[in-house]
Amino acid sequence: RTPPASAWGGAGAPQGGRGGCCGHRCAPRGVCMEVWAGHGPGLRSAPGLAPETQKSRREPRTGTEAAAPCPVQTHRFLLCLYLVGFLDLFGVSMVVPLLSLHVKSLGASPTLAGIVGSSYGILQLFSSTMVGCWSDVVGRRPSLLVCILLSALGYLILGASTNVFLFTLARVPVGIFKHTLSISRALLSDLVAEKERPLVIGRFNTASSVGFILGPMVGGYLTELDGGFYLTAFICFSVFILNAGLVWLFPWNEVKPESTKNGLWLEKHGEVLGNRDHQVLGANTTRETMASKKNAQLPWMEVVSTLQNMKNLIFSEMWDIFLVRLLMAVAVMLYYSNFVLALEERFGVRPKTTGYLISYSSAMGALAGFALGPIMRLYKHNSHTILLHSSVLTFLLLLLYSTAHTIGTVIFSSTLLSFSTAIGRTCITDLQLTVGGTQASGTLIGVGQSVTAMGRIIAPLLSGLAQEVSPCGPPSLGAVLALGAIFIMSLNKPRYSGNTSDKF
Repeated sequence: RTPPASAWGGAGAPQGGRGGCCGHRCAPRGVCMEVWAGHGPGLRSAPGLAPETQKSRREPRTGTEAAAPCPVQTHRFLLCLYLVGFLDLFGVSMVVPLLSLHVKSLGASPTLAGIVGSSYGILQLFSSTMVGCWSDVVGRRPSLLVCILLSALGYLILGASTNVFLFTLARVPVGIFKHTLSISRALLSDLVAEKERPLVIGRFNTASSVGFILGPMVGGYLTELDGGFYLTAFICFSVFILNAGLVWLFPWNEVKPESTKNGLWLEKHGEVLGNRDHQVLGANTTRETMASKKNAQLPWMEVVSTLQNMKNLIFSEMWDIFLVRLLMAVAVMLYYSNFVLALEERFGVRPKTTGYLISYSSAMGALAGFALGPIMRLYKHNSHTILLHSSVLTFLLLLLYSTAHTIGTVIFSSTLLSFSTAIGRTCITDLQLTVGGTQASGTLIGVGQSVTAMGRIIAPLLSGLAQEVSPCGPPSLGAVLALGAIFIMSLNKPRYSGNTSDKF
């Protein structure tokens, strides 16, 4: 039944009546009772109601749309994350170059020092995936805080280590929980749209690399002082405490994660992640429902369940991506494994000069983050093609370095190699998230870190065997592995051609 024109707020609309368009006391003004009850033709507006308000009443906005962050707020949040990445690697790079000297000063034999040094990589191998998945379950903020604080504890114990036992004990919490950068990258993937993700992650890597450039210089200066190592470790501890304070003071309420609906993970395992989609995607879920779902399954049980499903996804659909990551990681590690020794044997370059060359290459790698935006636009945001071309460039540069006859050729290859590896590292992470979906970004990035940790275990062994043949053996072997990665990507290129969001 359509009410008269006067009932919808026309010239003859009743004033001071019983309140609705038809006089119904229970209906709001401007809405027919039959329409309000769901029996009418549609919702009509009260006088003066703006068109946008009409649309919002007809089509309620989803949780993500309703809570879309202001660009200024998101930009401020991203700057805070960049600062966390800078401070993280600044503190770590002050201490890491001094570890071998300190453990030697404690009386450890070379064999024992090697075992203690490899324990960090072994712990990272098993903890990266677990901590990444845990961050998907409990949320980014608590997992980031726990990782920062326990890593700070490890560096505090390191600063108090007066024997090998305390030194080894200090490496345990760091090896298990030093995943600040991984969780930060997962948080970045939650905050930005898919096309902006490589650029934002590239900037984050640039900020972290700047910290890695400045840290060794500060640590080297402090080492010259009396008790310099202990002072450096305490400063590193203080930097991590400062980082924890920054994360605690982050404007978390001002931003909401972006909704990304592509990915094999969402399509194949959406029901597994249903109890935490409200955390990642900002779904419009009531607090009561959230509480009941959290109580239904403990976090550690949810982590185990998620990892079981993730294992099937990785081995069935994403094996080529992680195999490429492993091959390229080992190839680059082989290049750096005997860089100082090879330059001294081949060209008579002093270690001090080689150190300057390494710092210069790191600076060039940091600058690569600023060039990522134009490169992504040039390739139309096709991460797979960029990764393929950067891997080809890495292969050619490793080959050029292995056959170089002058130091100028070495400088040229090192400059471009730092650029190509920085681009490739960002693109392989973006490709993981594009194929796997950002709903489990922490787990995916954690698996990638575990693959890299596996490379850290394999690379020294292969480097030692290759050096028995020639000082050029490790980079030559790295070029062979890079060629294998290129071959795998070329075979699987049809899978990633076109729009990957439609493909998967």
